[in-house]
Amino acid sequence: MRRRDLIAAGTVLAVSATAAAAAPSSDAPPEAATLNLVPLGLPVITEGRLRNYVFVNLRMHLAGGHTAEAVRPHDPFIRDALVKAAHRVDFSAGGDWTLLNERVVTAAAMAAARVIAGDGVITSFEVLNQAPRRRTGMGAN
Repeated sequence: MRRRDLIAAGTVLAVSATAAAAAPSSDAPPEAATLNLVPLGLPVITEGRLRNYVFVNLRMHLAGGHTAEAVRPHDPFIRDALVKAAHRVDFSAGGDWTLLNERVVTAAAMAAARVIAGDGVITSFEVLNQAPRRRTGMGAN
């Protein structure tokens, strides 16, 4: 009988230690919410000609106090503004038509987000992935 009590106590101790480790501590600040935009295809336009499309996945980092559910309705408007900006500004990285300059893309996304979602709602953007439609294409060719 004593052996069963020891095994049961060990199981309870292990479960409670696992639950305590998984529970968030009250001292740690809450993590800021993030929201992945629906992937979009940005045109690469150089010298007034369409050269390629690069499909991009972006992640929005939200300011504290803002939830992904509240910002999600702005997603299509931000994507539309990015496509329009890509027609005006060359997003290509150094003449390479298969890669976008991440700094230019995130700056354009932040400018659109300030106007659409309001100032201070979105803190930053992150480019997660880039996939060109055509795998070749250098501006120097």
